[in-house]
Amino acid sequence: MGPIVNHRVRKKQTPYGSWIIAIVVLAAIVAAGVYLVRLAMQPSTPTASSVQSLPATPATSAPASAASTIQHPIAQANADPASASTTPLPALADSDASVMDALSSLANGSDLRTLLVPGQIIARVVATVDALPRQSFGSTHILPLRTPKGTMQTSQANGVTLIDAHNADRYAPYMTVLQNVDPHALVAWYKHNYPLFQQAYRELGYPRGYFNDRALAAIDDMLAAPELHDSIAVTRVGSHYVFVDPRLQSLSNGQRLMVRLGPENEAQFKAKLRMIRTLLVGEQVAH
Repeated sequence: MGPIVNHRVRKKQTPYGSWIIAIVVLAAIVAAGVYLVRLAMQPSTPTASSVQSLPATPATSAPASAASTIQHPIAQANADPASASTTPLPALADSDASVMDALSSLANGSDLRTLLVPGQIIARVVATVDALPRQSFGSTHILPLRTPKGTMQTSQANGVTLIDAHNADRYAPYMTVLQNVDPHALVAWYKHNYPLFQQAYRELGYPRGYFNDRALAAIDDMLAAPELHDSIAVTRVGSHYVFVDPRLQSLSNGQRLMVRLGPENEAQFKAKLRMIRTLLVGEQVAH
């Protein structure tokens, strides 16, 4: 199978502004969770087994890193550099086996291997992270994780369809992976493998872009997601569920993910993102 991204047409970009953060992408571990929830809202979503190319980037949704100025060079993120592997990097096209092994190890016994889509892992993670601050993924074929089992759980109240509280249980395997990942080890692995992420980002259609800047933007966007504790009304549109509240439906992909995860999962996800962000900008986090 050829590269996931090198046929993408790059449109003129408009800077996002002063977004600055780190990387939920670096291991399909964190980034992948994003797409999981989106797919859960879509009972009939195609699989990601035959990806050939990615859709063009919307001209109105350009990343800050489309410009030539790098805001957050990965070399400035000094998070336990001594723990990073010194093993030479494989070619991007040949990286799946080593990436799968590394991420499985970082998951500390969690069953990540059965959750990951085995092909083009880094390219899928990069494409997913790039799409998080947007309002549309364009294609679900870019996603790096398999979908949760079953369909979204709903309940009825006064004629209104609500996301059932038990729906959050469907993401337990993914949240277990998230909880087990050591952010220090994850960031060290990401820094060592960063050239592969950067190459995948260039092939996605950003020859002057810097992936770490985009990852930071995606993390900040998700951390800014609203924290809701009341039941959320949804309605079915064709094979999709959408939020009844237009303000929620207009949120970015990453923020809609956070809302759909449920309050407890959202809090845990944000806590892990904050730790990763802190490490990536060179600050210290207690073990």
